[in-house]
Amino acid sequence: MNTPFDFKDADQSNLVYVRPVAVADLPDEVRGELGDETTIYAVHRADGERLALVKDRKLAFMLARQNDFAPVTVH
Repeated sequence: MNTPFDFKDADQSNLVYVRPVAVADLPDEVRGELGDETTIYAVHRADGERLALVKDRKLAFMLARQNDFAPVTVH
């Protein structure tokens, strides 16, 4: 199956990635605002840019969809 695909607009995708983040890996000023949380979730663009940090996975997906993004999970 050889179907040509034009990749020139691939960086314009609305795909975002949701992944867990250990609170211990975050900067001190962010950790101070999270209380007793040990894991939060990050929403990232395909190029790796972090768009948001949120309390739980469900919220990350809702936030992405409300902003016209298509979220997928990254392990």
